[in-house]
Amino acid sequence: MTTTATSVPATAPRPRFRDLAAAEWIKLTSLRSTWIAYGATALAVVGFNAGTAYDTYSHWAEQGAEGRAGFVRDGVPLLDAFTANAAMVMLLALGVLGALVMVGEYASGTVRTTFAAVPDRRAVMAAKAVVVALAATVFGGLVATVSFALTQAILDGRGVGVPIDHPGALRVVVASALLAPVGALTGLALGTLVRQTAATMAACVAVLLVLPLVATDGRYWSAVVAHALPFEAWNRLVTVAPAPTDFPWTTGGAWTVYGACALAAAALAVFGTHRRDQ
Repeated sequence: MTTTATSVPATAPRPRFRDLAAAEWIKLTSLRSTWIAYGATALAVVGFNAGTAYDTYSHWAEQGAEGRAGFVRDGVPLLDAFTANAAMVMLLALGVLGALVMVGEYASGTVRTTFAAVPDRRAVMAAKAVVVALAATVFGGLVATVSFALTQAILDGRGVGVPIDHPGALRVVVASALLAPVGALTGLALGTLVRQTAATMAACVAVLLVLPLVATDGRYWSAVVAHALPFEAWNRLVTVAPAPTDFPWTTGGAWTVYGACALAAAALAVFGTHRRDQ
């Protein structure tokens, strides 16, 4: 009697992208530290903004008649809605959290298991990028919305709070919300390329915090660098009346920087692990 061996497919079927995304979502949300980090960041950002609005409220009498009269006209309620300090905290914190999605796997060695189970590294990294961007966008939207509502409620105590349909208000909320996914994707890209935890954290600080402080509008090439940074793009979008500079730019250019930074970071994350040793 002759027996025939059962044929086995030479290659396993490719995993569906939604399954990869679901797996990455479980990785992200199953860690208690993730919730703690996002919660602490939200409290810090909202606290910065609410504290600034309350400072305005408590020192309202010191504004003077002219300052009180031009408070809304000059867009100060929108500056209190999401402050530069809060934006920097959110950008840096989300950059670090995005980086930890990758460097955490490298540090624990689970990245080997991930790529052994799914050899298509580009698909894995694309799923990571989608999940990180989605989580950060939801987080940013919630924090920006809560910050706007809370700060304007505080300012309403002096009759100078503005509604969401006030000119420029929605742009402030959207620009502040989208700062989160841009920062998170930048961190993910840096984590993919650098891999080492300490070095990646240093790179996040250098790119997201130090560069905006060093680059200025004083000289052409410095202005070019500044205008290519997410924080400076946010600053342009939330400024109601930009001060004249030698190298001005538009809100359209700032939105373009947001999109370009996010797409470039996602591309670096997706292609940065291809054919690299573990």
